[in-house]
Amino acid sequence: MTTSNRTRKDNGEGTIYQSASGKWHGRVTMGTKLDGTPDRRHVERKTKEEVEKAVKALIKKRDAGLAGRAGRVQTVEKFGIYWLDTILPVADRAPRTIADYRSKCENWVFKYIGKVRLDKVGPDHLENLYAEMRKDGQAPGHIRKVHAVISSMYSSAVRRGVVAQNPAKLVEVPAAGDPEKDTLTRDEARKILSETQKRRNAARWSVGLATGTRQGETLGLRWQYLDLDTGVAKIWYQLQRLTWQHGCANPHACGMAHHRGACPKDCGAHRHRPDCARGCYRTGHVCPKPCPKGCTAHAKACPSRKGGGLVFRQIKEKRRKNIHLAPELVAILRRHKEAQDFERIVAGDEWTDHDLVFCQSNGQPIDPRVDWEEWADIVKEAGLRHHKLHAQRHTAATLALEAGIALAVVQEMLGHSDIRVTRGYSHVASPLAQDAAQKMGRALWGK
Repeated sequence: MTTSNRTRKDNGEGTIYQSASGKWHGRVTMGTKLDGTPDRRHVERKTKEEVEKAVKALIKKRDAGLAGRAGRVQTVEKFGIYWLDTILPVADRAPRTIADYRSKCENWVFKYIGKVRLDKVGPDHLENLYAEMRKDGQAPGHIRKVHAVISSMYSSAVRRGVVAQNPAKLVEVPAAGDPEKDTLTRDEARKILSETQKRRNAARWSVGLATGTRQGETLGLRWQYLDLDTGVAKIWYQLQRLTWQHGCANPHACGMAHHRGACPKDCGAHRHRPDCARGCYRTGHVCPKPCPKGCTAHAKACPSRKGGGLVFRQIKEKRRKNIHLAPELVAILRRHKEAQDFERIVAGDEWTDHDLVFCQSNGQPIDPRVDWEEWADIVKEAGLRHHKLHAQRHTAATLALEAGIALAVVQEMLGHSDIRVTRGYSHVASPLAQDAAQKMGRALWGK
């Protein structure tokens, strides 16, 4: 029960009153809730002056558009799960991107600040998180990626009025630096091509080195998008392996038979073979990480699994790209098609037609993991040091620039939206720099 000591101000200015207990109360209309009812906020203080100050603060927030949502603010983990499961899929974010964000959230964000309310997270929380990542040996580039995920999540929360500001914008993250690009020389690239001639899908590696297409773009290339008469390849789709998600009610119990403990220090069950390439991560060759407490992984074994497997998706770039092929590459692809047509006849009813340029001997897509393992074998057999699969893309860009191809043309070939990304290969193409130095020398001191 309240007393008659009530002060009603102009519309929108709130109401202040004193209850029978002597406490002072304030109520302010901040907007409208999702169900259409008024969003009325209440504050309680010991004195009238204190409640007036609190009411003015609410009004200031409301007028500045920083009122936030009514009710208790969610924790970072609760909102983060909603962001991953609902907001990003509705925004048509790529499944692989969401899976990457989920991994970073589960491994770092939820682990360290997941129980903190969204509106209570400040720069110090994020700085402590990044400090822990540095202690764990995480590279600055990885810390920047986790920071970008947090910033993106908070941007969604700010747009929805859940919180007033994005704390990630107040934090300085480690400098990204300029990572060294893993690139083959022209002689090394030719050794690779020579080695691939012994293999069934030799043309697959020719395409990667000559055009700079990504692994998924090459494995997802279909004949209907390849015109050998005009020598144009339409790189519109890619083959991706999506992560399976549990479709059951209890993911932890579902994966009970697959949860892993830590291997002993003198583990003899997992070891590399003498012929393993550097960086080998084949199953059984390295000790797997133990499962965390309450592990909800192993969705691949879930009887009701969903959302995973090999799928065709549009390429990473927003716009489709068309690549002109060298006449020598067109000839290689023609021979490859003849060989594939013969394989189709031999396979008979076992052939599954996906119209793929590069496929298994039964027409099925090539698993990206198998493709990676073959690349590692090719590099090793060619007598070269270990190179990542993405080195093909870096090599194509570098060789194109060394050949004097214009930067804008290389940008178009690789599909870079920003020419500054393409320009990052310029310092690798040293022959161009040497040629420029020689020309400057002749201009200044030549006869």
